[in-house]
Amino acid sequence: MKKISAAALFTCILLASCTPKASTAAPMGPAVSTAEQIAQGKTIFENACGRCHKLPDPTAHTSVQWVGIMNSMAPKAKLTDEQHQWVYDYIVSVKK
Repeated sequence: MKKISAAALFTCILLASCTPKASTAAPMGPAVSTAEQIAQGKTIFENACGRCHKLPDPTAHTSVQWVGIMNSMAPKAKLTDEQHQWVYDYIVSVKK
């Protein structure tokens, strides 16, 4: 019985260690930035993103797709949470 309990405990620990870690990315929601911050987001988008690759068309993806793209690219561009939100708000504002 002790062997079964030990095996079950070991399995639980192993499974818990294999689960994905919680994301620390900035939450993306409706635009909360001011017009000035959105303008800064455009500048950051052009400079930080354009430094490494061709700029994607903001209308090429949905706002939900942009959340995933931004969550993966913002750390590479070393954006703060604030800058991350401004760039996202700029991108989704282009679609309107």
